[in-house]
Amino acid sequence: MTNGNFPDKGKKEEERSLNFIEQIITEDIKSGKNEGRVHTRFPPEPNGYLHIGHAKSICLNYGLANKFKGLYNLRFDDTNPLTEEVEYVDSIMEDVRWLGFDWEDRLYYASDYFEQLCQWAEKLIMKGKAYVCELSSEEIAAHKGSPTRPGKDSPFRNRPVDENLDQFRRMRKGEFKEGEKVLRAKIDMSSPNMHMRDPIVYRIIHAHHHRTGDKWCIYPTYDYAHGQSDSIEEITHSICTLEFEVHRPLYDWFIRELEIFPSRQIEFARLNLSYTIMSKRKLLQLVREGHVSGWTDPRMPTISGLRRRGYTPESIRFFADRIGVAKRDNVIDVALLEHSVREDLNKIATRVMAVLHPVKLVITNYPEDKSEEVDAVVNPEMPELGRRKVPFSREILIEKDDFMEDPPKKFFRLAPGREVRLKYAYIIKCEEVVKNDAGEITEIRCTYDPLTRSGLPDANRKVKSTIHWVSAPHANEVEVRLFDRLFLKEDPDEAEEGKDFKSNLNPDSLKVTKGHVSSGIENASPLDKFQFERLGYFCVDEDSTPGRLIFNRTVTLRDAWARMGKNQL
Repeated sequence: MTNGNFPDKGKKEEERSLNFIEQIITEDIKSGKNEGRVHTRFPPEPNGYLHIGHAKSICLNYGLANKFKGLYNLRFDDTNPLTEEVEYVDSIMEDVRWLGFDWEDRLYYASDYFEQLCQWAEKLIMKGKAYVCELSSEEIAAHKGSPTRPGKDSPFRNRPVDENLDQFRRMRKGEFKEGEKVLRAKIDMSSPNMHMRDPIVYRIIHAHHHRTGDKWCIYPTYDYAHGQSDSIEEITHSICTLEFEVHRPLYDWFIRELEIFPSRQIEFARLNLSYTIMSKRKLLQLVREGHVSGWTDPRMPTISGLRRRGYTPESIRFFADRIGVAKRDNVIDVALLEHSVREDLNKIATRVMAVLHPVKLVITNYPEDKSEEVDAVVNPEMPELGRRKVPFSREILIEKDDFMEDPPKKFFRLAPGREVRLKYAYIIKCEEVVKNDAGEITEIRCTYDPLTRSGLPDANRKVKSTIHWVSAPHANEVEVRLFDRLFLKEDPDEAEEGKDFKSNLNPDSLKVTKGHVSSGIENASPLDKFQFERLGYFCVDEDSTPGRLIFNRTVTLRDAWARMGKNQL
């Protein structure tokens, strides 16, 4: 997939084969279709926040326009005032900008075209291609039949043109109740394509619209407004996900009957991600029922949730580029998305040491009144950033998991009588363990070899393990939110009989702990990114305030995708 003018991780554009959409566009340009123009758009409905699947579509549409030196529109298909909100509009624009894409001055709304769409509906009526129907929604559904059984004509299908036109204009004036009448296209009630069986073009909705207010009480359906909006904007290639393939005959029918600019609809496989729900309706259900804290919850697959969790726009664009464009649905392993953010964060995240489950360690032969600074790297991938200073003292904190009193054979970290290296500092040896009355370890007492620090005579002395640590007197206490996958099953929709996808929610998808982080994070700002050495990548949460830092775990250091050798799809 072509993602435009951003890096493609070492693959030169000219060395890559064209995907099937690029091949179509290339042939259109060669044949002189649309004077060789390429004009794409991203047309979200403002009825929820964008998710990672939308990011794929945004990257594709913008990338195609950029590759073929064309134009790219952002258009809101705001045809249902019952589900749309300004909050969603604002969040979508923020997400598209954050991903790195610019629609310049080409921001549009389907509601900009309501008058034109209404005039075209009247044109269909006058051509005898649309009629006002008074059947209820249930009756319309029953009349449509089934894929194996032809539909039945509405008793209002053969109304005279003048009567249909009068009825439609009275619908527009607000003379009827919701559901009392609809405008339907007059196509073929026996078509094998259910979408061609006299689909609804306009319905009555008495609701306040976020842009047009109370001016309209009839609203075009998505199937009608979508294609005609493409035509008004002279979109040359209308890129849609695969579920719209069966809608394409209707898309083309409207264009033919209205004799308007012939936008071409092309479908590609939507993104399906393991352990992830991609339905906006179901995501909204999670929000409304309180299973997550909101659309921006870092466990959500929304772009704003991923941003808050610490994902970078570069990592999402890289992911979209890597999975490519397919003609048929498939499921992408979420580990590839995690691998993409690891690759990017590895190059940009500042290293710090942190302890999330601490136990105190006292170096008994280290002077009580002494502290010093040891050298550590800022980021080994960016040597130009130099080194950083990390405070060291007699009392430090280490991870509980880095010590075992009675270790198994293959445990090489700290244990009684055993030596380990403190990263960037000295080799220590466990001499004694202190416990409380409940038998819990409260303190580990060690000695250190003062000649084993970097630059000293025994700096290269070998031990079997290196562990991280934080100087206790210099530690910054922070809140750490440890996020895991929101669902337990690879396909969250696979549920036991009588249950739905929510039965697969992971009860341990969020754990909160108090962490201790070494110096270097005191002035961190929301969305600043760090690697907690040996623990994973973390991002400062937007809820942080001066003196109260909150870190979200973006992803662990463990990279299942890379270990399995799945670097190519």
